[in-house]
Amino acid sequence: MKNISVIIINYNTASYTLECIQSVIKYTDVTISYDIIVVDNNSDIKDFKLLKNNFPTQDNISLHRSNINTGFGGGNMFGAQFAKSDYLLFLNNDAMLKNDCLSILFNYMENNLNVGVATAQNYDEHDKHVASFDHDKGIRKLLLGRGFLEKHNPQKYPKRKKQYETPLTVNFVNGAFMFFRSSVFAEVGGFDTNIFLYFEEMDICFRMRNLGFSSVLIPEAKILHYQGVSTGMSKLISKEGFLSHIYVIKKNYSYAKYIFIRYYYTTTFLIKPKKWFLLPLILKGASITNSLKQSQKINF
Repeated sequence: MKNISVIIINYNTASYTLECIQSVIKYTDVTISYDIIVVDNNSDIKDFKLLKNNFPTQDNISLHRSNINTGFGGGNMFGAQFAKSDYLLFLNNDAMLKNDCLSILFNYMENNLNVGVATAQNYDEHDKHVASFDHDKGIRKLLLGRGFLEKHNPQKYPKRKKQYETPLTVNFVNGAFMFFRSSVFAEVGGFDTNIFLYFEEMDICFRMRNLGFSSVLIPEAKILHYQGVSTGMSKLISKEGFLSHIYVIKKNYSYAKYIFIRYYYTTTFLIKPKKWFLLPLILKGASITNSLKQSQKINF
């Protein structure tokens, strides 16, 4: 039984994955017992060969290839089956450790049993502080906006752009670095694999909160996170994020809230031409059956 299993997904970005692995090796204290589990989420064969041919040969680092791209949650759940540890760190392959995050998070979690998941402070490639957590995207956030909520109720909605020096309880942590207590991750059922991309963090942290476990930012731990490398941006990706958001709302909140948010999006999209490509989705209910997950092919 190890202290920590680090699970990293690769999808057509092998060079980042290899750099990410090296950052874990470089900064993790030798007293921490850990392994690194890399899941190739059915990358193009050229990228997979680059990863495989340059993969570190250490007993505590393993590579597993999925025959189908199962998305963020599915890929991480695939990797979790190989983990036998007290803690699980789901680490984006475009997130590089800047210090001994594993030891910092391990020691904090050992002394704070009510915490289900913790995250590190994020910095971009220019060493600029970026948000490491967010507030649930419900009616208040949609109608009033983050800025209003953070200004008028900072205790419930702490400022995302502020740099903190002590641990901070938040709604949900950034998916680039999610350090779970394994027992809590199992109790909550892990990631919802119906979600292909985005809002997995909001969903799982909401479910953990209902079980009495909190989500916390630990600013002492620091990572460099290359912004948008792992997924990129396009209309297809924007559609996927929108579908995931509506799915999480319908799943976790009241039917009345789901209907209100559908109505809100319908009316606001009508006056925003750049959002018209999302109108057919919301008018039809934004069903998860329209997800990119449904179009993935099995490749051996």
